[in-house]
Amino acid sequence: ALGHPIGASGARLIVTLVHALARRGLQRGIASLCIGGGEATAVAIERSGT
Repeated sequence: ALGHPIGASGARLIVTLVHALARRGLQRGIASLCIGGGEATAVAIERSGT
């Protein structure tokens, strides 16, 4: 339970990932999400200029 409005799960995960990368001084991370029915989605983020 991340605490977010319905339909905002993807945005919540991306913002959390980007902030975690910044706090830890990292450049790359992956966020994944189960969307039900045997389906899922994932995104790889790379920070530039760090």
